Amino acid sequence: MRACGVIVEYNPFHNGHLYHLEQSKQEADAECMIAIMSGQFLQRGEPAIIDKWHRTEAALKKGVDLVLELPYIYAVEHSDHFSKGAVRTLSEMGVKSLCFGSEHGEIHAFEKAYCHLKQHQATYDLAVRTHLNEGYAYPEASRKAYEEINLPSDSIDLTQPNNILGYSYVKEVLTYDPNMTPLTIKRTANNYHDETILGHIASATSIRKQMKQYGLSQPAREALPDSTVEQLLSYQRKNDDWHDWEHYFHLLHYKILTMSCDELRSIHGVDEGLEHRLKRTIKQATSFESFMNALKTKRYTWTRLQRTLVHILIGTKKSLAQQLLHDERPPYARVLGMTDTGRQYLKEQKKKMNIPLITQPQQLDHPMLELEERASVSYYSILKAEKRVACLKREYGAPVMH
Repeated sequence: MRACGVIVEYNPFHNGHLYHLEQSKQEADAECMIAIMSGQFLQRGEPAIIDKWHRTEAALKKGVDLVLELPYIYAVEHSDHFSKGAVRTLSEMGVKSLCFGSEHGEIHAFEKAYCHLKQHQATYDLAVRTHLNEGYAYPEASRKAYEEINLPSDSIDLTQPNNILGYSYVKEVLTYDPNMTPLTIKRTANNYHDETILGHIASATSIRKQMKQYGLSQPAREALPDSTVEQLLSYQRKNDDWHDWEHYFHLLHYKILTMSCDELRSIHGVDEGLEHRLKRTIKQATSFESFMNALKTKRYTWTRLQRTLVHILIGTKKSLAQQLLHDERPPYARVLGMTDTGRQYLKEQKKKMNIPLITQPQQLDHPMLELEERASVSYYSILKAEKRVACLKREYGAPVMH
């Protein structure tokens, strides 16, 4: 059975995701669509608006056949680690093509950029280190380094967010599993960071902003499939609200002020004296937004800081994170949900896999799964006690079947 992989967050699953899914299946001539999806916390260091189970349900109802969980340690990371965890898990699952959305929309340009970078790797690496030492954040240091190796004019624009992520996917595919075919679909009708809903297809950023201000108003509903609207309302009814960083601010305030500088320094992402800035800044903050506005600098971007704050919330130690991120392959593949087609694909692939396939975390003893449990505990910690207990119990249940 031919399978095509997509790497997603579905925060929430919207009409642009549906378009990407349908086009990917057609482009890859796939019989089975496999989504590897971030769990409770996302790459930009944010809590998902609804939990992974409700997002899985929405995706399965709209054409995804198998949803795998991208482990937290990869999911809340910069593009290279994010891509590593996702691509290598899909590779272990026997996926033969990967399709991603991009601003450029032509795969040959990504492959050309990869070949050019490979030829100038030493120059690029030196330029990145130089710009980091000058005080630039990694994305800006990387962008400047790309300029210095003179990417070909018909290559990709690596200032665009989906091009950057897509380039990381292609680089990972071509180095780890050259038998996997990378494909790309041009993003349509909106930009990744658009904050206003302009039509039937809108960015996830604009949809979340609209929901935060006005709930599931008509503009938001028009940009979402019915299955997503259903899951958003279901989660809100059960748990009283959707998740947002502001709900966690009191927990961050408590943790940062009660941890010593040495304890903060041991957390993944707390580098270069950031622990002192964290302690000093949070004393004056009255909300998550005011805290972030006071905390960010040229070197410490909003996204980097949010990732670090997730690690503080969860208690992710540097030593463990570095060990897990540098392992050659993911230690397992976890199924969050499947259709009949997905079940059939798993039946065909299970015996060919080199890593364990699990449907529940208690099936395997591994520190990555312990981190996953802590991520869920942190994610649900803002809920009322009875609801929190019910949600945590779900973490140990069977996958979503559709």
